[in-house]
Amino acid sequence: MTTNLANLSHTDHLFIAGQWVRPASGGGWIELVSPSTEAVLGAVVAASPADVDRAVAAARHAFDHGPWPRMTAGDRAAALRRVADRLAARAPDVAYAWSAQVGMPIAHSGMFAQYARAYFDYFCGLAEGTGFEELRTPAQGGTCVVVREPVGVTVTIVPWNAPLATLLLKVAPALMAGCTVIAKPSPETPLEALLLAECVAEAGLPEGVFSVLPAGREVSEYLIRKQEVDKVSFTGSTAAGLHVASICASRSARVTTELGGKSAAIVLEDAPVDTVVGGIMPNLIGLCGQQCAAFSRILVPRARQAEITEALAAAFRSVQVGDPFAADTQMGPLVARRQLDRVRDYVSRGQAEGARLVTGGGRPANLPRGWYIEPTLFAEVDNAMTIAREEIFGPVGSIIPFDDVEQAIAIANDSPYGLSGGVFTQDTDRAYAVARRIRTGNFAQNGRVIDFTLPYGGFKQSGVGREGGIEGLHGFTEIKTVFLPHAPSHLAPSGAEQPA
Repeated sequence: MTTNLANLSHTDHLFIAGQWVRPASGGGWIELVSPSTEAVLGAVVAASPADVDRAVAAARHAFDHGPWPRMTAGDRAAALRRVADRLAARAPDVAYAWSAQVGMPIAHSGMFAQYARAYFDYFCGLAEGTGFEELRTPAQGGTCVVVREPVGVTVTIVPWNAPLATLLLKVAPALMAGCTVIAKPSPETPLEALLLAECVAEAGLPEGVFSVLPAGREVSEYLIRKQEVDKVSFTGSTAAGLHVASICASRSARVTTELGGKSAAIVLEDAPVDTVVGGIMPNLIGLCGQQCAAFSRILVPRARQAEITEALAAAFRSVQVGDPFAADTQMGPLVARRQLDRVRDYVSRGQAEGARLVTGGGRPANLPRGWYIEPTLFAEVDNAMTIAREEIFGPVGSIIPFDDVEQAIAIANDSPYGLSGGVFTQDTDRAYAVARRIRTGNFAQNGRVIDFTLPYGGFKQSGVGREGGIEGLHGFTEIKTVFLPHAPSHLAPSGAEQPA
């Protein structure tokens, strides 16, 4: 098992402009605490506002004067594939970091570590295949080239629940588009960003292209207020995301946000109970329920409420909760004591408002240390209750009965969020018809699918913009329209004559 803070070599340095440097005074240290044992894992150095100034100035200079934005897509792809090669070689360190900091079971973090490089491979291939220039014909004749150019200096702010996956979903397309990037990891999970920085350093990207600034929330705000920053890509809570968006709007900086959710899984009368259980459980148990796209509202036909409640309760009780580094663990701890207190408070509020606690809600008896909680299921929940309105970010499911599909759709849409959702049925035509009526950015039949090669994001207070797919790559570009009398030679159709 990999230890020693994921075998990092520079925990006392910051990665700024492609170099490992001593931090300016005032940043201090970020102490990392194991959520499973409550023991201190170690510490990494924290950035200060002075370090932010240095990183932003370097990124600005590299974008305005350096080679990276002016390289061909093929040349950038070659450099990023070197990063991917080194990241693949660090798979054991990637797996350790997620399990140690967040409590993700090692079986799951190990699987992700094996394909982390796929993010770079995908966006490199996408950019090489599609290019950033498109010939069009203006209405008045002549030629037009619609160009996608890199948006500029980009700040990526990522949460603690899936730190590397979220980081790569931003950094890989941003770099591939030609942006310079400053990564700001969550203070709970800085290791993945530092691992990526070591890979970037070894791959030899140009100076100023990539920096990492581990720090607290105050430094994040200082960073996104910098006039030299052209775009902020943020994933986190809705409250924080609205604040980030308001700062960006005040100076017309570009912004993408992927925020909270309170997603509904609609169970129709023909859905097999095993399909329902198999599709819902990973969404509520994976990452100890700390997923923005979790199916936390389970809408069931009133006539099937008892059957589905019993089946889900049995599945909840069978979950193996424990040490994230044990091979048979299915669910680890919550990330921090404050998160445990938060989930316990929601459990108490659910009971106080009249929901029936079917199972869970307490600490597993065999786990006296760590921030553990049992998988928790409520039944007889009304959609107006707090546990059905607010994002809990824990392994808590609420069963809400409905009388017909029209009512189910109305309940699913009665939320300030719109990130994910699903419908359980054997009828695909019916599933698609339901999907088209739910105001949410992602929807699936008989489970949940998140695929970084396809667009992901939310409606309403679940965010603005999309990540993943061609939409995710284009999100790090600006569109320029260039009118010309004829096509430039490198875009001219084969065999076409160019005017003298």
